[in-house]
Amino acid sequence: MSSMYEKVMERTDTAEAYACWLQYRKMEDAKWLRDYMSYCLNITALGKSVVINAALDELSLAFHSMFEQKPTITNRVHPESSIVIGTYQDMNLEEHGVEADVFHKLNDEGYLLKTVKNAEKSRLLLVGKSDKGVLYATHHLLRLIQTGVALDHLDIVDSPRNQIRMLNQWDNMNGSVERGYSGNSIFYENNQVTTNLERIKDYARMLSSVGINAISINNVNVWEVETNLITGKFLPDVAKVADTLRAYGLKTFLSINFASPIELGDLSTADPLDASVKSWWKEKVKEIYQYIPDFGGFVVKADSEHRPGPFSYERDHADGANMLGEALQPFDGIVVWRCFVYNCMQDWRDRSTDRARAAYDHFKLLDGKFLDNVILQVKNGPMDFQVREPVSPMLGAMERTNQIVEFQVTQEYLGQQKDLAFLIPMWKEVLDFDTHAKGKGSTVKAIVDGSLYDYKYSGISAVSNIGNDINWTGNTLAQANLYGYGRLIWNPDLSAEEIAREWVRVTFGNDRAVVETISTMLLDSREIYENYTTPLGIGWMVNPNHHYGPNVDGYEYSRWGTYHFADRDGIGVDRTMETGTGYVGQYFSPNKEMYNSLADCPDELLLFFHHVPYTHRLKSGEAVIQHYYNSHFKGVEQVEDLLAKWSLLADKIDEYRFHNVQERLHMQLENAKEWRDQVNTYFYRKSGIPDEKNRKIY
Repeated sequence: MSSMYEKVMERTDTAEAYACWLQYRKMEDAKWLRDYMSYCLNITALGKSVVINAALDELSLAFHSMFEQKPTITNRVHPESSIVIGTYQDMNLEEHGVEADVFHKLNDEGYLLKTVKNAEKSRLLLVGKSDKGVLYATHHLLRLIQTGVALDHLDIVDSPRNQIRMLNQWDNMNGSVERGYSGNSIFYENNQVTTNLERIKDYARMLSSVGINAISINNVNVWEVETNLITGKFLPDVAKVADTLRAYGLKTFLSINFASPIELGDLSTADPLDASVKSWWKEKVKEIYQYIPDFGGFVVKADSEHRPGPFSYERDHADGANMLGEALQPFDGIVVWRCFVYNCMQDWRDRSTDRARAAYDHFKLLDGKFLDNVILQVKNGPMDFQVREPVSPMLGAMERTNQIVEFQVTQEYLGQQKDLAFLIPMWKEVLDFDTHAKGKGSTVKAIVDGSLYDYKYSGISAVSNIGNDINWTGNTLAQANLYGYGRLIWNPDLSAEEIAREWVRVTFGNDRAVVETISTMLLDSREIYENYTTPLGIGWMVNPNHHYGPNVDGYEYSRWGTYHFADRDGIGVDRTMETGTGYVGQYFSPNKEMYNSLADCPDELLLFFHHVPYTHRLKSGEAVIQHYYNSHFKGVEQVEDLLAKWSLLADKIDEYRFHNVQERLHMQLENAKEWRDQVNTYFYRKSGIPDEKNRKIY
């Protein structure tokens, strides 16, 4: 029976959109076809597991698609074997001239991808430290073939840098996706777990191809129906999803409702120190593992944005997390405890309250009090996934507590997959940021890969950006963020340029004009978006609730604490030690002193840390108000240029994907114009300072 992937691929109008970067195009070049086929049509698989079977299925599907021949698969090495796959324990490495020592230096998901030659034949070895390593080696090989790399002299040893490489789905059981811009959920419909496991399988294939190894399959905001996912009503169906994901190296997690003992267990309390509550969770965890023996654990949003948590019982977050950790410990499960905790009932009149301080203020004093199977999940910035904000001071501050950094692949505040915004450069800035937590060189990537502190668990997580749209991400170009996220967290030393070009080639092919044009569009896009929205680090200014489009004062007098404090004379938030909220004091020196100093603070974050006059001169020499005018006019011009660039590719890209992106770029242009005109008009009217270039401001 054909898989959903194969059925969709038969529809030529949308096949490329659905396939994302797993295109496996028919190879037309006779020389490359001959060279690749000499390696790819006789496979020997040593060892058995559902993961190795998934690797074999992927090879078979890819080779049949690219070469129009299905490979022969055997379970023993023979003279005709051109690919040998298996774990290092299943293989006689010496027979192939490989030293076993290479695997002692790899973590469990590492692999060797090597061309070996003897008198009989050249062949490829795909050898994993575990079966997951075999799967990752398989996808590495297919990536090389798709990008036209010769296979004659491969000698690749690779391992993921980060231990946990996770996605958080924000899917609800009614089929909606919170902050989703790509259709409805692929996991749920009509308050049931979906029976369409083929689409979930194709999603798992995509995730495994970029090395993601964990997924939480429901929204961190756990509502009434979703609370029941941990009960016998839904666990049999969740187990089927977990079975599908497991074959592709993905461990299944669930987001839970902290008040579950009340809502499900008829208890009168969810107090984490109450003996009956502890007992209830231990029994509940035991039940879950009966259905899903390798269940990863829980993701928890507590005491944030009206979600229940330990504060209701005058307990702290260590009390709440440890109660769940104790229940999961016997099964090697973990608790991922989100640090997005702040007072969402703030008074805009009170300038001493600062939402940016909240995570550090809540959690820093608890360092060392969490169990070793509890991980704190920290958003990359102190606010909420803005186009430009500083790195959270929480990262590096918890020396004795496991940490993972959280990104947002879905573009909630960055154009919602209508506007183009390639996020890899932003995430690179975060990972390369030097916290100075243990002196110079204490980068975020060294914190979350576990090399700076002796964390038992560490890694990176992100909010997913997919839905059931035929192209998965609404905007075809938004696929680059999901792909790039996986590739970057596997190896944070990859450059944004490398990732962009690689994605374009595996997604659209190797035509030079296509690769150069699209990769340039991607790499410029975040700065373009910043130019026409909120430069200099102020953030927000969006329409409340849905967060798309400009509304300069949309949150200025709200309870959510996302203010810009613009008045007739200036703009920005004073977070200095001397006159402001003192937020800068949460950083290690010398970052603390840099941000605190008006002279030394980087211009791109100036308004995040300082309230300045509109006439304040940036390091470029521009006044703040003139920079706002200039950047907003420039941003619109840059979007017009994006449209012009894309139009040149009309005859090089299939009709569906070309028109999909073109339509989104037209939406982006209208959005950019609206931002330009509203923001410039607002600040002209507020300040009374005209544009030096006398352009049209309303």
